[in-house]
Amino acid sequence: MSVDDERDRLIDRIGETQRDLGRFLAQHHPPSPLFDSNLTLRQLKVVMILSSQDSASGQDLSHHLGVGLGTVTGIVDRLVGHGLVTRREDPNDRRIRRVELTPAGHALTERIADAGLDGFRRLLGLLDTPTLRDLSAVLGKIQVAAATLHPAAPPSQKVG
Repeated sequence: MSVDDERDRLIDRIGETQRDLGRFLAQHHPPSPLFDSNLTLRQLKVVMILSSQDSASGQDLSHHLGVGLGTVTGIVDRLVGHGLVTRREDPNDRRIRRVELTPAGHALTERIADAGLDGFRRLLGLLDTPTLRDLSAVLGKIQVAAATLHPAAPPSQKVG
């Protein structure tokens, strides 16, 4: 068996374990805020895009979503109606309107991000301290590797 074969098998096994853990936590945890919201998938995508940056122009959102500006306008209008985003003038170019999350939008993204954390913390609580140290070290290495995939992302957005 070559080193590459072993690496591929390990990567597959880790991926399967991650998927299985995600399913387990989803089944044994209260429903995600994703299921409680009345947002469409595209609306949710806009909210999540905005959670990783201060604001975005319609053009930025159009590019991320792969849709036209007219579609983005409708999506943003509905999100404004839900009280999750607001529009403001770009201070560097008055022709551009920036979209940003409101406090309610930030709260929603925090609830989504934290949805599985309680169950995961309970699971981690079952591990002994040396195992937690090892896991922390490995996750630190994964975070560094993830940062190389998206070097321009802010530190809190590089993993996950």
